[in-house]
Amino acid sequence: MKRVYVGISADLLHHGHINVINEASKLGEVTIGLLTDKAIASYKRLPFLPYDQRKIIIANIKGVKDVIPQETLDYAENLRKIKPDYVVHGDDWQEGVQKKTREKVIEVLKEWGGQLVEVPYTKNISSGQLNKALREIGYTPEIRMKNLRRLLNSKELVRILEAHNGLTGYIVENAKVEKNGVIKEFDGIWISSLTDSLAKGKPDNEVIDFTSRLSTINNILESTTKPMVVDGDTGGNVEHFASMVKTLERLGVSAVIIEDKTGLKRNSLLGTDVEQIQDTIENFSAKIKTGKKSQITNDFMIIARIESLILKKGVWEALIRAKAYIEAGADAIMIHSKEKSFDEIKDFCKQYSKFENKVPLVVVPSTYSHVTEKELIDNGINMVIYANHLIRAAYPAMKKTAESILLNERAYEIEDSLTSINDIINLIPK
Repeated sequence: MKRVYVGISADLLHHGHINVINEASKLGEVTIGLLTDKAIASYKRLPFLPYDQRKIIIANIKGVKDVIPQETLDYAENLRKIKPDYVVHGDDWQEGVQKKTREKVIEVLKEWGGQLVEVPYTKNISSGQLNKALREIGYTPEIRMKNLRRLLNSKELVRILEAHNGLTGYIVENAKVEKNGVIKEFDGIWISSLTDSLAKGKPDNEVIDFTSRLSTINNILESTTKPMVVDGDTGGNVEHFASMVKTLERLGVSAVIIEDKTGLKRNSLLGTDVEQIQDTIENFSAKIKTGKKSQITNDFMIIARIESLILKKGVWEALIRAKAYIEAGADAIMIHSKEKSFDEIKDFCKQYSKFENKVPLVVVPSTYSHVTEKELIDNGINMVIYANHLIRAAYPAMKKTAESILLNERAYEIEDSLTSINDIINLIPK
């Protein structure tokens, strides 16, 4: 029998996939190279179904002899291992994101005289269309909550952007660009106490109670499907934090970040210019333990935010706290800094990499925004949160509009800077 290789994502299986497999089985014994979550996430959104579930489905399709993982978008490693007589694929990859992948497949097949067979694209159906339809229906809380852990396991860097109402949540959900053949988008949503307070015209000192914040969270959950990370400030009293965890978990929030400070909330970026009191390691560790015991699932994450660098206590003190918080059960560590230089974060990362017991590392580069995502990855950082950028972009634009109307005594001069009335009416799908 001839050997046939079919590389496939099979996120949401449809008759187009079945057609490709049927055509492949006519040529010989079919091995499916099933793209892993990591491989798919390298060029587009995380698949709806995880690898293990997709493998079970594909393995039970008539004509499939074997299913093996394809760890990258590049077929070369699997092809050289199997040396198939044929590679079968739909002809839709002749253009777009996978065009270079196709060219590489042809080049590798020449090494042993293999042949690429392309099956005509099945019109009016695609996994992308099905994914879009599912997102419009919405996700259950359980599915949404799981996705943050899946992303951390699948991507080099998980990219999170702030939202403070349903409209900004919609922007985070749908923002997308293509760069060098890779589709780039945000992986999740950050609910900041700062931007939520500002959007309500209040100072960032926990004057907005948790019930009010839940209203914002619900509005954003209703207009999005991506995982959500919530700023829990200090988490409050231990008993209050246990209640917060249960509430957020029930809603389908993926994670809460709590900072190791006590007393009246003051924004961390004020640093030592105002009085800020860091909690003891023992007290904060106890809060983490209580939160972990109160959650129902293993999917919800408690992320410990270390304020040592903010309070000028140094990298070593931050590392001591990181180790203690991990032992207490923290699912990730956020190391915070208000310096414009990346040096102290870099130093922390270097020492942290030597830990035997590590969890994902999170940063919020509000003050060191010149640092690229590649630099973050190179230093072992797993998640980046762009924590306040949408509200910071909105404020000067709205202020400029208001001043223009006052100055010109009409709105005409600012019209070119505005979304059209028709577009704004139809912005949110019915």
